Amino acid sequence: MHTAKHAKHHASQSVDTGKHAMTGNGHSKPAGEDFHIDVRALRERAREHLDDGAVTEDYRADRDAVVQMLNEALATELVCVLRYKRHHFMATGIHAEPVAAEFAEHAAQEQEHADRIAARIVQLGGEPDFSPDSLSSRSHAEYVPGQNLRDMIREDLVAERIAIESYREMIHYLGDRDTTTRRMLEEILAVEEEHADDMRDLLDRE
Repeated sequence: MHTAKHAKHHASQSVDTGKHAMTGNGHSKPAGEDFHIDVRALRERAREHLDDGAVTEDYRADRDAVVQMLNEALATELVCVLRYKRHHFMATGIHAEPVAAEFAEHAAQEQEHADRIAARIVQLGGEPDFSPDSLSSRSHAEYVPGQNLRDMIREDLVAERIAIESYREMIHYLGDRDTTTRRMLEEILAVEEEHADDMRDLLDRE
């Protein structure tokens, strides 16, 4: 009986050994997990299409579509900068000072977003569209001046909610086809969500 158990245990070890490879420190790892880069092929590909800059052969998204999408995002950010700037300077009333400061901070952050998006467009071989003639028509958010402080806060909250949904759709579209752009948009989205929370809190105080 003991011999049969020993034989069964030995057979089990043999099967396990077939499923795992030994590492240098004596530990086993599942077979098929080796990582290898064909360095020669990688070097050869890197020398081709140098005009494409950061866009290499394995870029899987539609570059033209991504550039157009980013230019719409750029227009949205620029319109938000202008709207927040106006609200900063036009905020009046007994509670206006801290709200105006919030508007100014958001304007600066939206400008940072616009700069990041413009830089990514250039990396993808496109041209950032800063044309004022078509800015509002390309923007997802609207430029609404607002009649009073509460109205300004409300319009900024609406615009942030539009931006949040827009960025989520862009991120979903990109998936794993352009992880660099997707990661940038995810970081911008996180800030837009903070902006929306800020505006909602201000609205509750008014």
